[in-house]
Amino acid sequence: MAKGYWSSVYPAISDPESLTAYIDLAGPAVQAAGGRVLTRGGRVVAHEAGITERVVLIEFDTFEQAVAAYESEAYKKALVALPDGFQRDFRIIEGID
Repeated sequence: MAKGYWSSVYPAISDPESLTAYIDLAGPAVQAAGGRVLTRGGRVVAHEAGITERVVLIEFDTFEQAVAAYESEAYKKALVALPDGFQRDFRIIEGID
């Protein structure tokens, strides 16, 4: 069965401190759903139209697990905590089996 991944790219973060409430809720929600953080804001070498800002990659045992984690009540509470005007490119991706 193919793994599932959350991929988040943050085009710009004007106020990193404003993410604290989201992070405090999202981390435990992801962990409770079986997610494993592979990278969170490490170094990035971007090519073509790539973005060098914060990149987060989270792995789940299955694609279905990744979708269910996003739809969980715990993660919905985290989404409410995202600051107004905040932008991110978020995707749930199915891995290769």
